[in-house]
Amino acid sequence: MAGRARRAGPLSAGSPRGAPGRRETPRVPEKDPAVAVSRGMRTLLTRRYRELAAGATPVGWKIGFNAPAIQQHFGLAGPVVGYLTDTGVSPDGSTVSVSGWTAPAVEVEVAIRVGDRGEVVALAPALELVDLELPFDDLEAILAGNVFQRGVVFGPEVPGVDPWAIQVTVTKNGGLAAEGRLAEEPATTATVVASFLAAHGAALQPGDRIIAGSMVAPVAVAAGDRLEVGFGPLGELGVGFGA
Repeated sequence: MAGRARRAGPLSAGSPRGAPGRRETPRVPEKDPAVAVSRGMRTLLTRRYRELAAGATPVGWKIGFNAPAIQQHFGLAGPVVGYLTDTGVSPDGSTVSVSGWTAPAVEVEVAIRVGDRGEVVALAPALELVDLELPFDDLEAILAGNVFQRGVVFGPEVPGVDPWAIQVTVTKNGGLAAEGRLAEEPATTATVVASFLAAHGAALQPGDRIIAGSMVAPVAVAAGDRLEVGFGPLGELGVGFGA
């Protein structure tokens, strides 16, 4: 008579009896910022390629870590770059679901349109929607995740605007939340993005848009919140958040 089948224990398949089950070793963040950026950008650009292959339309790029304090924290000599596609674009005045987000926030930015030679041809107001869900100790992972990018709201483009006349006022649920202005000439931003992309095997294309980094600290939001932002000569934008 056949013996009773023995119930499988918690050991992983092929483990010797008495040996502990296999445990996944936590990934250790890369300490060298140059290596972290190179690896992170390789993953980011692969992710972008797959999204485009699946039907997304390229919109442009985003500046990340434009604040000197954050660059110093990571040991960077300048900002990094993420990407934008049409799947993340929401219209002005829309309500965006933040269900499943960890730490939703809004960054108030200027969108740059580049021409055939990489020159600035127009500016527009923009709100970047981000989820600050990763700790600020793993540069590679942040880049691989497209620098917290979750969406963007654009306003109409306005040619010929003096960038130094743009001053933003952020109102959250009717109360003043932040004020700020541009810290860099848009033409300089476009040059930085083109150089960064070229260093990682990508290219800034004619017609691309660049959201140029937040002019205020990220404004934390939650379901039920609403932001209205004035951009001076670039007009106004609004966005709400739902569950």
